[in-house]
Amino acid sequence: MAEDYTRILRGLGEDPDRNGLIGTPLRAARAMSYLTRGYHQSLDELVNGALFETDNDEMVLVRDIEFYSLCEHHLLPFLGRCHVAYLPKGRVIGLSKIARIVDMFARRLQIQETLTRQIAEAIESVTDARGVAVVMEAKHMCMMMRGVEKQNSTMTTSMMTGTFRNDARTRAEFMGLIR
Repeated sequence: MAEDYTRILRGLGEDPDRNGLIGTPLRAARAMSYLTRGYHQSLDELVNGALFETDNDEMVLVRDIEFYSLCEHHLLPFLGRCHVAYLPKGRVIGLSKIARIVDMFARRLQIQETLTRQIAEAIESVTDARGVAVVMEAKHMCMMMRGVEKQNSTMTTSMMTGTFRNDARTRAEFMGLIR
């Protein structure tokens, strides 16, 4: 990948051997590998058995999970907050695992719509919950730095499954809690 970044620098009209750019292709390659490390993670390894039996059937909500991702269309960052809730059915997942699931999918080339769905489906498959709700709010550098250059726009996406989709009261409770 470092060789590719060297070609990109040359394509920009830069000299990869000038003082400020020496080592940049290698640093950029390492950064890209880090920013896309979600490709090398699996849901099973990440959860690592952190599921616990419970008789709780009330909503579990983790709010304001920050995330950073890269737009698959422009390779520019988008970042924001993710809110995840689920209704347990006999077991709960370790709290930190929810944030790790968000990160695993965010650290891939993405669009926000797909990212939201992937998180909800992963939480549902791991917990066998009665329902999962995910809302993501993000600022997209592809909207801010190029194109329409809108600095204050925020994109919001949501995915509701099970009871969150079918029961307006449960959905309203969730929406009220994240506001």
